[in-house]
Amino acid sequence: MIGRLRGILLEKQAPDVLLEVGGVGYEVQLPLTSFYQLPELEQEVVLYTHFVVREDAQLLYGFHSATERALFRQLIKANGVGPKLALTILSGLTADDFVRCVQLDDLSTLVKLPGIGKKTAERLLVEMRDRLKDWGMAAADSAFSTLQLKPVAVSLTASEQAEQDALGALVSLGYTQQQASKAVQQVKTDDMSSEMLIKAALRSMM
Repeated sequence: MIGRLRGILLEKQAPDVLLEVGGVGYEVQLPLTSFYQLPELEQEVVLYTHFVVREDAQLLYGFHSATERALFRQLIKANGVGPKLALTILSGLTADDFVRCVQLDDLSTLVKLPGIGKKTAERLLVEMRDRLKDWGMAAADSAFSTLQLKPVAVSLTASEQAEQDALGALVSLGYTQQQASKAVQQVKTDDMSSEMLIKAALRSMM
Protein backbone atom coordinates (compact mmCIF):
# COMPACT_ATOMS: atom_id res chain seq x y z
CA MET A 1 0.00 0.00 0.00
CA ILE A 2 1.30 3.46 -0.94
CA GLY A 3 -0.12 5.78 1.71
CA ARG A 4 1.99 8.92 1.46
CA LEU A 5 4.34 10.47 -1.08
CA ARG A 6 6.85 13.26 -0.58
CA GLY A 7 8.66 14.48 -3.64
CA ILE A 8 9.15 17.09 -6.35
CA LEU A 9 6.20 18.23 -8.44
CA LEU A 10 7.21 17.78 -12.09
CA GLU A 11 3.92 18.23 -13.95
CA LYS A 12 0.37 19.23 -13.15
CA GLN A 13 -2.61 19.29 -15.47
CA ALA A 14 -5.90 19.03 -13.60
CA PRO A 15 -6.71 16.52 -12.24
CA ASP A 16 -3.36 14.73 -12.84
CA VAL A 17 0.10 15.36 -11.43
CA LEU A 18 3.51 13.74 -11.85
CA LEU A 19 5.50 13.52 -8.63
CA GLU A 20 9.16 12.44 -8.53
CA VAL A 21 10.07 10.46 -5.43
CA GLY A 22 13.56 8.99 -5.19
CA GLY A 23 14.03 9.08 -8.94
CA VAL A 24 10.66 7.44 -9.65
CA GLY A 25 7.81 9.39 -11.23
CA TYR A 26 4.36 8.69 -9.73
CA GLU A 27 1.23 9.64 -11.67
CA VAL A 28 -1.44 10.73 -9.20
CA GLN A 29 -5.01 11.95 -9.68
CA LEU A 30 -6.28 14.63 -7.29
CA PRO A 31 -9.68 16.18 -6.61
CA LEU A 32 -9.64 19.84 -7.63
CA THR A 33 -9.95 20.94 -4.01
CA SER A 34 -6.53 19.36 -3.39
CA PHE A 35 -5.13 20.27 -6.81
CA TYR A 36 -5.51 23.99 -6.15
CA GLN A 37 -3.36 23.73 -3.04
CA LEU A 38 -0.34 22.39 -4.92
CA PRO A 39 2.87 24.44 -4.93
CA GLU A 40 4.69 25.65 -8.04
CA LEU A 41 6.40 23.15 -10.32
CA GLU A 42 9.79 21.88 -9.12
CA GLN A 43 8.72 22.44 -5.51
CA GLU A 44 8.39 19.76 -2.85
CA VAL A 45 4.91 18.48 -2.06
CA VAL A 46 3.44 15.91 0.32
CA LEU A 47 0.37 13.94 -0.76
CA TYR A 48 -1.68 11.43 1.22
CA THR A 49 -2.52 8.68 -1.23
CA HIS A 50 -4.94 5.85 -1.81
CA PHE A 51 -3.74 3.00 -4.04
CA VAL A 52 -6.23 1.12 -6.22
CA VAL A 53 -5.33 -2.09 -8.05
CA ARG A 54 -7.58 -3.24 -10.88
CA GLU A 55 -7.19 -5.98 -13.45
CA ASP A 56 -6.31 -3.43 -16.11
CA ALA A 57 -4.60 -0.68 -14.11
CA GLN A 58 -2.91 0.44 -10.91
CA LEU A 59 -4.07 3.91 -9.87
CA LEU A 60 -2.96 6.42 -7.25
CA TYR A 61 -5.31 9.04 -5.87
CA GLY A 62 -3.79 11.91 -3.90
CA PHE A 63 -5.07 14.35 -1.29
CA HIS A 64 -3.83 17.47 0.43
CA SER A 65 -4.69 16.10 3.87
CA ALA A 66 -5.29 12.80 5.60
CA THR A 67 -8.82 14.04 6.40
CA GLU A 68 -9.69 14.37 2.70
CA ARG A 69 -8.33 10.89 2.06
CA ALA A 70 -10.38 9.49 4.94
CA LEU A 71 -13.55 10.95 3.43
CA PHE A 72 -12.61 9.54 0.00
CA ARG A 73 -12.26 6.09 1.58
CA GLN A 74 -15.66 6.41 3.20
CA LEU A 75 -17.20 7.46 -0.10
CA ILE A 76 -15.90 4.48 -2.09
CA LYS A 77 -17.47 2.16 0.49
CA ALA A 78 -20.89 3.50 -0.48
CA ASN A 79 -22.95 1.40 -2.86
CA GLY A 80 -22.40 2.47 -6.47
CA VAL A 81 -19.58 4.92 -5.72
CA GLY A 82 -16.20 4.11 -7.24
CA PRO A 83 -12.95 6.09 -7.03
CA LYS A 84 -13.74 8.20 -10.11
CA LEU A 85 -17.13 9.32 -8.78
CA ALA A 86 -15.67 9.93 -5.31
CA LEU A 87 -12.99 12.12 -6.91
CA THR A 88 -15.68 14.03 -8.79
CA ILE A 89 -17.64 14.61 -5.57
CA LEU A 90 -14.56 15.97 -3.79
CA SER A 91 -13.80 18.18 -6.79
CA GLY A 92 -17.21 19.81 -6.76
CA LEU A 93 -17.44 20.09 -2.97
CA THR A 94 -14.85 20.51 -0.25
CA ALA A 95 -14.81 17.81 2.41
CA ASP A 96 -16.50 20.23 4.81
CA ASP A 97 -19.22 21.06 2.30
CA PHE A 98 -19.95 17.41 1.57
CA VAL A 99 -20.26 16.61 5.26
CA ARG A 100 -22.65 19.54 5.69
CA CYS A 101 -24.74 18.25 2.76
CA VAL A 102 -25.06 14.88 4.50
CA GLN A 103 -25.83 16.39 7.89
CA LEU A 104 -28.47 18.70 6.41
CA ASP A 105 -29.91 16.14 3.92
CA ASP A 106 -29.08 18.59 1.13
CA LEU A 107 -30.19 16.55 -1.87
CA SER A 108 -30.34 19.51 -4.27
CA THR A 109 -26.61 20.24 -4.02
CA LEU A 110 -25.55 16.64 -4.56
CA VAL A 111 -27.64 16.10 -7.70
CA LYS A 112 -25.86 19.02 -9.39
CA LEU A 113 -22.62 17.01 -9.42
CA PRO A 114 -21.90 15.07 -12.63
CA GLY A 115 -22.72 11.39 -12.42
CA ILE A 116 -25.02 11.77 -9.42
CA GLY A 117 -28.70 11.37 -10.07
CA LYS A 118 -31.47 11.64 -7.51
CA LYS A 119 -31.35 7.96 -6.52
CA THR A 120 -27.57 7.99 -6.06
CA ALA A 121 -27.75 11.19 -4.02
CA GLU A 122 -30.50 9.78 -1.80
CA ARG A 123 -28.50 6.59 -1.26
CA LEU A 124 -25.39 8.61 -0.41
CA LEU A 125 -27.26 10.65 2.19
CA VAL A 126 -28.58 7.51 3.85
CA GLU A 127 -25.34 5.52 3.77
CA MET A 128 -23.05 8.37 4.80
CA ARG A 129 -25.24 9.79 7.56
CA ASP A 130 -24.13 7.37 10.29
CA ARG A 131 -20.51 7.29 9.11
CA LEU A 132 -20.19 11.08 9.26
CA LYS A 133 -22.33 11.76 12.31
CA ASP A 134 -19.35 12.65 14.49
CA TRP A 135 -17.03 13.70 11.70
CA GLY A 136 -14.69 16.48 12.79
CA MET A 137 -13.53 18.51 9.82
CA ALA A 138 -10.65 20.96 9.78
CA ALA A 139 -11.26 24.33 8.15
CA ALA A 140 -10.44 24.24 4.47
CA ASP A 141 -7.39 26.20 3.32
CA SER A 142 -8.57 28.88 0.92
CA ALA A 143 -5.16 29.73 -0.51
CA PHE A 144 -4.68 28.38 -4.01
CA SER A 145 -1.51 28.02 -6.08
CA THR A 146 -1.18 29.36 -9.61
CA LEU A 147 -1.91 26.61 -12.11
CA GLN A 148 1.12 25.62 -14.20
CA LEU A 149 0.29 24.74 -17.76
CA LYS A 150 1.81 22.10 -20.00
CA PRO A 151 3.22 23.27 -23.33
CA VAL A 152 1.03 22.49 -26.31
CA ALA A 153 1.81 21.89 -29.93
CA VAL A 154 -0.03 24.96 -31.21
CA SER A 155 0.43 28.56 -30.16
CA LEU A 156 -2.44 29.74 -27.98
CA THR A 157 -3.06 33.00 -26.19
CA ALA A 158 -3.14 32.87 -22.41
CA SER A 159 -6.93 33.20 -22.51
CA GLU A 160 -7.30 30.37 -25.04
CA GLN A 161 -4.96 28.13 -23.06
CA ALA A 162 -6.91 28.79 -19.86
CA GLU A 163 -10.16 27.87 -21.64
CA GLN A 164 -8.70 24.65 -23.06
CA ASP A 165 -7.35 23.56 -19.67
CA ALA A 166 -10.64 24.35 -17.95
CA LEU A 167 -12.61 22.34 -20.50
CA GLY A 168 -10.25 19.39 -20.16
CA ALA A 169 -10.46 19.42 -16.37
CA LEU A 170 -14.28 19.60 -16.33
CA VAL A 171 -14.66 16.79 -18.88
CA SER A 172 -12.25 14.61 -16.90
CA LEU A 173 -14.51 15.09 -13.87
CA GLY A 174 -17.51 13.68 -15.70
CA TYR A 175 -19.19 16.71 -17.24
CA THR A 176 -20.06 16.44 -20.93
CA GLN A 177 -18.21 18.58 -23.46
CA GLN A 178 -21.41 20.55 -24.00
CA GLN A 179 -21.93 21.18 -20.26
CA ALA A 180 -18.31 22.17 -19.76
CA SER A 181 -18.25 24.48 -22.77
CA LYS A 182 -21.50 26.18 -21.79
CA ALA A 183 -20.31 26.78 -18.21
CA VAL A 184 -16.92 28.11 -19.32
CA GLN A 185 -18.44 30.45 -21.90
CA GLN A 186 -20.84 31.86 -19.30
CA VAL A 187 -18.15 32.86 -16.82
CA LYS A 188 -14.93 33.44 -18.75
CA THR A 189 -13.15 36.75 -19.11
CA ASP A 190 -9.85 37.35 -20.87
CA ASP A 191 -7.92 37.94 -17.64
CA MET A 192 -8.94 34.66 -15.93
CA SER A 193 -6.36 31.96 -15.24
CA SER A 194 -7.21 28.28 -15.70
CA GLU A 195 -7.69 27.91 -11.95
CA MET A 196 -10.07 30.86 -11.75
CA LEU A 197 -12.01 29.66 -14.78
CA ILE A 198 -12.43 26.10 -13.48
CA LYS A 199 -13.60 27.35 -10.08
CA ALA A 200 -16.05 29.83 -11.61
CA ALA A 201 -17.44 27.23 -14.02
CA LEU A 202 -17.93 24.72 -11.20
CA ARG A 203 -19.73 27.33 -9.10
CA SER A 204 -22.03 28.20 -12.00
CA MET A 205 -23.03 24.55 -12.40
CA MET A 206 -23.59 24.12 -8.65
